[in-house]
Amino acid sequence: MAKIKSGWFKLVLRILKLAAIAFVGISVLWVIVYRFVDPPVTWLMIQRGFERKSAGKDWKIDKKWVNFDDIADPMKRAAVAAEDATFLENHGFDFKAMERAIDNNTKKNSHKLVGGSTITQQTAKNVFLWSGRSYVRKAFEAWFTLLINIFWSKQRVLEVYLNEIEMGDGIYGVEAASQAYFHIPASQLNKQQAALIAAVWPNPLKWSPAAPTGYIYHRQYVIMKNMRRLGPMDF
Repeated sequence: MAKIKSGWFKLVLRILKLAAIAFVGISVLWVIVYRFVDPPVTWLMIQRGFERKSAGKDWKIDKKWVNFDDIADPMKRAAVAAEDATFLENHGFDFKAMERAIDNNTKKNSHKLVGGSTITQQTAKNVFLWSGRSYVRKAFEAWFTLLINIFWSKQRVLEVYLNEIEMGDGIYGVEAASQAYFHIPASQLNKQQAALIAAVWPNPLKWSPAAPTGYIYHRQYVIMKNMRRLGPMDF
């Protein structure tokens, strides 16, 4: 009986070992492929599509890929100013920002959760993972963030981020957002428009650059202020 249990235990360990090796190999290959190939769709886009269908709306994924050089510089600066001021210096993680977020979110009188994710972490979540909050997803996010930091350039990270981020109901990426809200290509966005787009990112299904609230205008002002504080953004 003991030999049978030992045999099953070894078999399970072998299966788990093979599964771990397969996961590492597939995930590394996936990240390397997306270093050169533009991601066609994300899990969030599919999820939102089904949510629209269940609400009686048409399926909608408005997404137009645009190359990094065809995105206006103010949009790039607005993204960094709004989401990750240390983007060019960090290695995928901003531990000080994470500590601040944890301290804020554990306060008894804190009614608003604050995130500490970098642009690289958000790209990992948006492109490779599902939405939601769990320790398992966070672990996968950290793993893909590490791989992205190893295999991608900062330019590629920001390019993918700005092309995949949710910008509204069925709207993804800065080109689709620029066309939908300002009727111009992303290459022509000025600093006010770019900051307004970035201002709604915490909740693009609730807020819109087309109908900004006083709170969104305040966020726009803060983002523009932070944009001026950023040094040269050399990729």
